[in-house]
Amino acid sequence: MATSVPVHLSTRGPEEPETPYEQYVYAYPHQKAYRLLENGPLLSELWSRERLDNLSLYAHIPFCEMRCGFCNLFTRTGAPEEITRAFLATLRRQAHVTREALEAKGDPIRFTLAAFGGGTPTYLTAAELAELCDICETVMGADLRAVPFSVETSPATATADRLAVLAERGATRLSIGVQSFLDEEARAAVRPQKRAEVDAALARLKEARFPVLNIDLIYGIDGQTERSFRTSLDAALDWEPEEIYLYPLYVRPLTGLSTRHDKAQQLWDAQRLALYRFGRDHLLAAGYRQTSLRVFQRPGTAADTGGRQRPGTGGGEESISEYNQQAGMVGLGVGARSFTETMHYTTDYAVAVPEVRRIIDEYIATPTESFRRVQWAFEMDDDERRRMYVLQALLEADGMSVSGYRDRFGTVPAEDFPQEFRLLAGQGWLDLAGDGNGAGGAGRARKSAARVADLDVLRLNPEGLAWADAVGPVFFSQRVRDALAHYKDR
Repeated sequence: MATSVPVHLSTRGPEEPETPYEQYVYAYPHQKAYRLLENGPLLSELWSRERLDNLSLYAHIPFCEMRCGFCNLFTRTGAPEEITRAFLATLRRQAHVTREALEAKGDPIRFTLAAFGGGTPTYLTAAELAELCDICETVMGADLRAVPFSVETSPATATADRLAVLAERGATRLSIGVQSFLDEEARAAVRPQKRAEVDAALARLKEARFPVLNIDLIYGIDGQTERSFRTSLDAALDWEPEEIYLYPLYVRPLTGLSTRHDKAQQLWDAQRLALYRFGRDHLLAAGYRQTSLRVFQRPGTAADTGGRQRPGTGGGEESISEYNQQAGMVGLGVGARSFTETMHYTTDYAVAVPEVRRIIDEYIATPTESFRRVQWAFEMDDDERRRMYVLQALLEADGMSVSGYRDRFGTVPAEDFPQEFRLLAGQGWLDLAGDGNGAGGAGRARKSAARVADLDVLRLNPEGLAWADAVGPVFFSQRVRDALAHYKDR
């Protein structure tokens, strides 16, 4: 068990959320909190303090055939072959340097998870995807056929030749961004696609027989109703996917929708909440199990993680989860993040087209020796590690084991974050009854706030899960809040 040590925790209390949709906290902190280091540490020194027998490998492919109106990810559209080829050549150079840094410690190296994200990894040709797999296997030493291996795709790029490469190389999960099965809703989200193209891609994915097929849908599109959302939900269910993600629509600065969206915040929040509850209930009635605000899994399938490989659950089997952000993540490619116990690091980040292109060009031109040092980074202290741990577990439906937290840090979460948990109890978002149904309303929750310290598992109730994108920022440190506030969108 860890011993309790003094730790400086932020003392400024969190503010009551004004909207359920403040920020999607799939990783903490966001890249906007990272800063450029003048002389960052050597990767070999940074990884010498880490366990190397339970690593995750992530490759970020910053290319798409089109940019959706809601997308604020690091990606460019229409990259010509000379750019994708040069990108892969640079990624190979980066991989060699990274592997050398891992080997410097002299300990056995083992990857237990792998993922290709972006962007759209299947923007690469079949031959380029094979080369990317070769880099991960022969340079990095990952056995892609022996670990959970997830790849993101799109209707236009899920071609038979690409899927054949991924199936042969051991991909266990393919995630396709459909967003809506209705052409008019896709257009409203600035995602020009046809239903026929979507169905054809899904047919190819089913024929390839990946263990897990995930379909992404979005709610909150202009003009979307419960009736139209049900059309998309039922269309997705017809394909019997092992997993379905329901994403609330966000409109961020510099995205395609940022100059078109004019719906009043309260009306939009009400629409998204109503559609979320409708979609949640529809999928639960169809037999799916909810594991977080966004994720619904079909029990008894390869997607059914059952809470495995999450902080404080005691599970030991590795699986790919929404909040799979742990020390030991090794990122390759421009835009990829890497996580160690003491530092998170990445490359530069932007959303605007000219800036993204500049950063990709600079990555391709980076001298090999420059990859030996951390560039953009956020230093993790004990306070931030505690916050990341809480966010990883509390935002999942199974919640956070108090004993697991105590074993990790030597303290209990209610003592480390009394104001945060008091706020959640006061809002009526915590399961204080222990049965997953909450304490019966905000009034009773306020009276029961003191019970938080007595709980064995800290878990959001259904209403708390509905507000998970507001719960996450409650646990941001003041340091992270300040860094995000001073970031200039570009």
